[in-house]
Amino acid sequence: MRVFGLALAMVLACASPALAEKTLVQSTDAPKAIGPYSQAIKTGNLLFLSGSLPFDPAGKTDYSKLDVTTQTRRVIDNIALTLSAAGLTLDDVVSATVYVTDVNDFAAVNAVYASYFKPPYPARTFVEVSNLLRGVKVEITVIATTK
Repeated sequence: MRVFGLALAMVLACASPALAEKTLVQSTDAPKAIGPYSQAIKTGNLLFLSGSLPFDPAGKTDYSKLDVTTQTRRVIDNIALTLSAAGLTLDDVVSATVYVTDVNDFAAVNAVYASYFKPPYPARTFVEVSNLLRGVKVEITVIATTK
């Protein structure tokens, strides 16, 4: 019986991240979700942010008409707003996935990205897609580690 108890304790210890409670994180300063999803979900010591688009939180500027550099800045600023709602900063980001509609925008997006993140940089994936919501050129999703 003692072996069973020890085995059960080990299984539960390994499974605990999967059993962690999901907590909604949202910022009233960041753009609101426009569908059935959350801005971010915290589970265990990780925070998963939904893809961030270059939407103006105040709704005054249509970023889809602006260049990819300006759009990338707005995206990362929006990410920072959501992270802030969880008491985190861009320094807490451990992984990022960048979606662009034109891979030739790599250098411009990369330059903006590098101005926001410091070494050690988050792990990152950079993907070209055929289209993004509302005709924007860039979307970024991140995972951050909580304190």
